Amino acid sequence: MTLMSTSELPSFDQPCPIRDVLDRIGDQWSLLILEALAQRTLRFNELNREIGDISRQMLSRTLKRLEYDGFVSRTLYAEVPPRVEYALTDLGRSFLEPMQRLVEWADHHHAAICEARRTAMIHPA
Repeated sequence: MTLMSTSELPSFDQPCPIRDVLDRIGDQWSLLILEALAQRTLRFNELNREIGDISRQMLSRTLKRLEYDGFVSRTLYAEVPPRVEYALTDLGRSFLEPMQRLVEWADHHHAAICEARRTAMIHPA
């Protein structure tokens, strides 16, 4: 497991398990990374290309957090040059079904959400 700086370590005393988990998977990049790894094991550069508009630093940081929380495993192969692969763990795979339902819900309701936002901007409360 990759070591994280103290500022990157999550709090263990989060009183609300729902908020604790949603804070992790609800960030801008985690779902995209988990979705990319749902198909196959990927190396860092492959993941970076798969996602596209994520910076290398943000990809690295998000992978470390997902690994820390047990969603992703990181395997380092002692080769020259070193090869690192990322894959979903059993916990990560167990999240795919609810994640897919969330993605489908978002896709189905996105137009209504956008319309509500437009209405709110035209008629602010």
